[in-house]
Amino acid sequence: MKLTSLFAGLFLASAAVAETPVLTVYTYDSFISDWGPGPAVESAFEARCGCDLQMIGAGDGAALLSRLRLEGSRTEADVVLGLDTNLTAAAAETGLFSPISVSADYAVPGGWSDKHFAPFDWGYFAFVHDTQLTAPTNFRDLAASDLKIVIQDPRSSTPGLGLLLWVKTAYGDEAGDIWADLSDNIVTVTAGWSEAYGMFLEGEADLVLSYTTSPAYHLIAEEDASKTFALFEEGHYMQIEVAGKLATTDQNALADQFLQFMVSDAFQSIIPTTNWMFPAVTPKMGLPDGFPQALSAEQSLILSPAQAAAQRSAALDEWQSALAQ
Repeated sequence: MKLTSLFAGLFLASAAVAETPVLTVYTYDSFISDWGPGPAVESAFEARCGCDLQMIGAGDGAALLSRLRLEGSRTEADVVLGLDTNLTAAAAETGLFSPISVSADYAVPGGWSDKHFAPFDWGYFAFVHDTQLTAPTNFRDLAASDLKIVIQDPRSSTPGLGLLLWVKTAYGDEAGDIWADLSDNIVTVTAGWSEAYGMFLEGEADLVLSYTTSPAYHLIAEEDASKTFALFEEGHYMQIEVAGKLATTDQNALADQFLQFMVSDAFQSIIPTTNWMFPAVTPKMGLPDGFPQALSAEQSLILSPAQAAAQRSAALDEWQSALAQ
């Protein structure tokens, strides 16, 4: 009798586990790191959904799209979180994403309207450096200096692609010349943001491509005021990071629930002090002390998704040509 009860209990427990729905989210590596938003997001969402949220790192942001193209309709992802508006036009063209309906009071500059993607945070690219360094105030002065920088590869990294479009937007037809002049300042080009920032912290470069919000991490989390960013006269290119639902998902309702949760206060309040970006929806508690202010409209540069897609190939060719010399 006792054995029968034991086996029955084990069967019921196994059945409960088997019935727990699984939502698979592809994202970038730093999002699911111990210090990133992933662990807190997973805990908060699972408490609501009665599901198993599996967040899978797939390299840096731009690598997400490459993986999806490779997997196609065979992908196991239900949601992809970590593309940005420089990639959304190309992502939508794959036909892999389903239209979504997400309701939110967005704080993204310029508002938001896209049938396939919803934003979860945003920020400005910038070169971060130690406060003791006298930093240049534009790309020309940076190129004329002997300062060493580390940047990310635009083919795998959304910051790397953002830098490419930053230079292209600011300098147009002169972008190739800027890259040629910058080439001897570049220590290395890393696959992703984490590697580049780690090299900077280890003293292997004077400046690293990151965000205006990055120094807030050192100030708030480490009580270290020794980092700042170089304010450039050309302005700073904006990044808006987004998530979308795969058309092949077999967890349609759960994916919709996650995307709506993504713009809730429970998710958005996690972003400032884990992903160190501006939240897409202002949290009820506001931004923490020590977080930077948004730049003015005059200091903000951004291309529409269609413009970014149109500029990407030529900008990449200029970059590769200049760095190959």
